[in-house]
Amino acid sequence: MRKFASLFLGLSLLLSFSNAKADEGMWLLSLLKKQNAAEMQKMGFKLSAKDIYDINNNCMKDAIVGLGRAGRPFRHFCTGEIISNQGLFLTNHHCGFPSIQSHSTTEHDYLADGFWAYDKSEELTNEGITASILVRMEDVSKKVLSKVNDEMSEEERYTAIDKISKEIVKGAEEGTDYKASVKGMFEGNQYFLFIYEIYQDVRLVGAPPQSMGKFGGDTDNWMWPRHTADFSMFRIYTAPDGKPAKYSADNVPLKPKHHLPVSIKGVQEKDFAMIMGFPGTTKRYLTSYGLEETMKITNQNRYDIRTVKLDIMMKEMLKDPKVRIQYASKHAGSANYWKYSNEQNKALKKLNTMGAKQEIEDEYNAWATKKSKRAAKYGKALDMISKVYAERKEAMNASSYLREALFSGAEMPMFSIKTGGLKTLLAADTVNTEAIEKAITGLRKAAKGFYKNYNMPTDQRLMAGMYKMYSENIAADQQPEIFKTIADEYQNDFAKFAENVYSTSVFATAESFNKFLDAPELEVLENDIAFQTGNSILKKYREVAAKVSVGADQLKKGKRLFVDGLMQINKKKNLAPDANSTLRLTYGTVGGYSPKDGVYYNHYTTLKGVMEKENPASHEFKVPAKLKELFKNKDFGQYADKKGNLPACFLTNSDITGGNSGSPVINGNGELIGTAFDGNSEAMSGDIDFEDNLQRCINLDIRYTLFIIEKYAGAKNLIEEMTIVK
Repeated sequence: MRKFASLFLGLSLLLSFSNAKADEGMWLLSLLKKQNAAEMQKMGFKLSAKDIYDINNNCMKDAIVGLGRAGRPFRHFCTGEIISNQGLFLTNHHCGFPSIQSHSTTEHDYLADGFWAYDKSEELTNEGITASILVRMEDVSKKVLSKVNDEMSEEERYTAIDKISKEIVKGAEEGTDYKASVKGMFEGNQYFLFIYEIYQDVRLVGAPPQSMGKFGGDTDNWMWPRHTADFSMFRIYTAPDGKPAKYSADNVPLKPKHHLPVSIKGVQEKDFAMIMGFPGTTKRYLTSYGLEETMKITNQNRYDIRTVKLDIMMKEMLKDPKVRIQYASKHAGSANYWKYSNEQNKALKKLNTMGAKQEIEDEYNAWATKKSKRAAKYGKALDMISKVYAERKEAMNASSYLREALFSGAEMPMFSIKTGGLKTLLAADTVNTEAIEKAITGLRKAAKGFYKNYNMPTDQRLMAGMYKMYSENIAADQQPEIFKTIADEYQNDFAKFAENVYSTSVFATAESFNKFLDAPELEVLENDIAFQTGNSILKKYREVAAKVSVGADQLKKGKRLFVDGLMQINKKKNLAPDANSTLRLTYGTVGGYSPKDGVYYNHYTTLKGVMEKENPASHEFKVPAKLKELFKNKDFGQYADKKGNLPACFLTNSDITGGNSGSPVINGNGELIGTAFDGNSEAMSGDIDFEDNLQRCINLDIRYTLFIIEKYAGAKNLIEEMTIVK
């Protein structure tokens, strides 16, 4: 999708799409028969499209799980796959990391030691985690778009679409336990209805130690060769009648409509492989103007700020085992896209993605202006887009710094603003005792969760470091009011300011906050410097957000028309919409790649590579003694390959992104062969521009997973649940 033949009047655009390889695209399941099945079968898929998606019969889609959070169940942060008839499912270790961390203490350090339930009674509950399984999907474009016309403003268009979408959702959910969502595709040029069963009782079953599940740490992240055992295991529970229900001791394991058989036959180069999951966001139709903003503001700021933030956290984590556990998930979550941003910028520059985008735009303009009627509708789309990006540049930069350095920096001031509702009640002319008590109860509950993973000295150092960085990079007239106080009263000594905040604020510790809640006073809250700081930041963020949103309607319209134009040019071609956290399928083959001249990477790695990378002095490359013993004795059981080696990871050329983490890698027979967990750094441009020759998906070989479960953990009870194909 990045290269063009030089033909007259936009024909190069047409050919670039038509020549896109089959492995590019995150395809909608209901369209597979029409768009992809024949090509998949040529590549080695031995089943049919109905074996993947069939609303009348059990099929593979019934084994795919979208992981979400209560209140945001349709924003799937990871994918899982059901591998037993008792609701057991696999996902990535980094997907289960927050749950593993939440159950860890210095006495029961599941991060360091791993966790295994040898009986269902030992499985751990995870409040707030949801598991969605797709029931069906439907193209509702005609219904939705019949309510709009070209004369409408963007606001009128949005209102009409929102109204009909809610009506469609209501009709789909009525009389059922299902939850539905209407999702726009192709920048609002198509709409699909997705109907799910959403399960609310998800329990942790197993996870290897962090030294294995996160082996290689940030150094190996987005890199190949890879040797990370990136998996964890959960189980879905239901009410006794099989319906979704919140946690209860009476709940029973899910009886899924389908579970994936697990193949230990192994993979070979050029084998067919497909991935099903919930990819989060891609921006394949992004213009050069949006690309510039992504590279120079979003990615660069994220990388620069998180470099400082991660360094502060890691120094604190290495000092104290308790702090290591408290900040493990925060550090991991921040580090993932810290490295991604830097590697993506490198790849975008190296592959000249900007040039490719500009070429698309030149060809689009040639097509759009060829006929007067066409020009009237499509001719100004790119001008609208470029104008908005140019005008919001300064505000977007300020917004980026606010989010990264202030909102996601020191946590305590941002926690303090949760008391805003209590402040309003305390300031009211009439005292509402019942409402105040209710607010206090809610704050105590929030405090319990917040202070569990909060360390005051660490947060204080984050404030000093992050606020200093913000002050040095954002003009004074764009800073929150509190920064004027820091300049005037503390002479921009951010360490001194932070010391004062954490030594005086009622929010500094759980004890002082709960003591305040025992007898809350308006004056104490109003004069609290952390509360003042948090509200000052929030106020400035709202101001900046308003500036960023100026022109949002024009930008939305420009994007919609631009993508509509591309679809009109290619109306006879199969185009995949950008990822938007809905269930998709991507397919390709197993294979290595050449990242640069004179270098070729094989398509697989083995346990030998873990031993070669071992470095006891590095927290990223430690190897547990038991794993070394198993390797020394070649005690691999039935999971060794024909050469007697234990496979670790393998590559496919499948098209994936964030949200696909934990997705099943499935062979041509519909059997599980691995779990997707990463992409390669050389093609980090892939979310914006797919690079056919470089794009690779890094997958955990299922044989390494099963070896760890059986041989390392001794959890044969889990192996016995699965349908193993030899």
